[in-house]
Amino acid sequence: MNWIFVLFLVQDAQSQADRVRAAMESSLQQQRESVQKQARTAGTSMAPWTAPAPAPAMSAADCEPIPPPELSKMIDQISSENGISADLVKEVARQESGFKPCALSAKGAQGLMQLMPATQVQFAVSDPFDAQQSLEGGAKLLKQLLDRYDGDVSKALGAYNAGAGRVDQAGGVPDIPETKNYVFSILSRFLH
Repeated sequence: MNWIFVLFLVQDAQSQADRVRAAMESSLQQQRESVQKQARTAGTSMAPWTAPAPAPAMSAADCEPIPPPELSKMIDQISSENGISADLVKEVARQESGFKPCALSAKGAQGLMQLMPATQVQFAVSDPFDAQQSLEGGAKLLKQLLDRYDGDVSKALGAYNAGAGRVDQAGGVPDIPETKNYVFSILSRFLH
């Protein structure tokens, strides 16, 4: 493949991702404020034993990425336990959250590996904002998807992003720009 073309695609995918993030920022801020308001309301009107844990800080300024040595240690251990590439887990975490454990998406995905609530239940993740639990749940999901698609990393990543049903229906990475950029971005780092 022509490396200039690949470089163009990587830069284009990054600029598209930057545009999407900028377009979503207002919506994300409204969601953060709503969650914080709900947490405050729940904390004052509910009995102490039913009150939810305080929501973690959700703005980029309030949440630092996991330090690289700590992150590498966790990823190496979890990857080994699940029989999955540590580099793949690392690149998914980078893509999903920028290694920030407090990440929260507009669609409701939470934590370092951006696990949806149903996935959290499936893999017994009680605190999606706990880096260790998030990495464990995400690695288990990745392993399950890799097994489902006979080791096809593109399909597994497509399913991690868009859902296995969409990958099954499309017979591969679905023709969704966000998903295609997601898969390409991770693979461009993972394969180097």
